[in-house]
Amino acid sequence: MSDTKVILTEEVRGLGNRGEVVSVSAGYARNFLLPKEMALPATAGNMKRLEQQKKRYDARMAKEKEQAAQVAGSMEGVVLVLKKKAGEHDALYGSVTAAELAEALAEKGITVDKRRIELEEPIKRLGTHTVHVKIHREVVATVTVEVQAQ
Repeated sequence: MSDTKVILTEEVRGLGNRGEVVSVSAGYARNFLLPKEMALPATAGNMKRLEQQKKRYDARMAKEKEQAAQVAGSMEGVVLVLKKKAGEHDALYGSVTAAELAEALAEKGITVDKRRIELEEPIKRLGTHTVHVKIHREVVATVTVEVQAQ
């Protein structure tokens, strides 16, 4: 049983993240990781190439994070007012969805993918609610949602 050192080209669950050098069994590398292009052999040339890719990747991530921070800054203090039909005890008929929130943000000139809006639980009551919008892996903005009776 000989171990082979490989450089991961993408995150492999239970093994490591992109860019890490890990030791795996020769068969696992030869039969799974290398054919699926999830890893490269850990040679000097591949290590050098990886460093260059990492620099470009880090620069791109820094730029994306900066843009995300600008979007988050524009969202700070934004209050979305939604009018919904409600019944007794301030309970809504249905709930406020991430798509509705994304649409309300778009009306204010802020474009956000509905999948980035994190609702811990569906909004099913009238009143003021706090919603988090994950713009980037490291940037989260907070939006206040005010649900009023129609």
